[in-house]
Amino acid sequence: EKYFNRFPGVREYMEATTKSAREKGFVETLYNRRLYLPEINAANAMRRKATERAATNAPVQGTAADIMKLAMIKLDKWLSSSQLDAKIILQVHDELILEVKDCDVKKTSEGLKHSMEDVVELSVPLDIDIGSGANWDQAH
Repeated sequence: EKYFNRFPGVREYMEATTKSAREKGFVETLYNRRLYLPEINAANAMRRKATERAATNAPVQGTAADIMKLAMIKLDKWLSSSQLDAKIILQVHDELILEVKDCDVKKTSEGLKHSMEDVVELSVPLDIDIGSGANWDQAH
């Protein structure tokens, strides 16, 4: 109960999403990518509950993945057209790792911020943090 009190609207979201999933047999991301849930109405309570958890999580996590893909495409196009010595080398969940020549870090960081924060229009801002260093640990 403490969790639901801290985040108004979460319980309603979860209930509405689960109800919709039971009726349709799937949930969707903000960009209409679907996850089909054949076990959503299972007689076995453990399977049904696990699928209900997946139903409430998938639209949020899936939308985040969709946004990351769009940002990566936009960033790649920008990097390809720039004269910067920088390239995307890895994605780890909600992070991108780029290899950037020292002299291009500032300009690449500015382009990265613009590419990722402005890739979609939502009712809340997409804020990103940028770090740099010789390795992932230093960049954090």
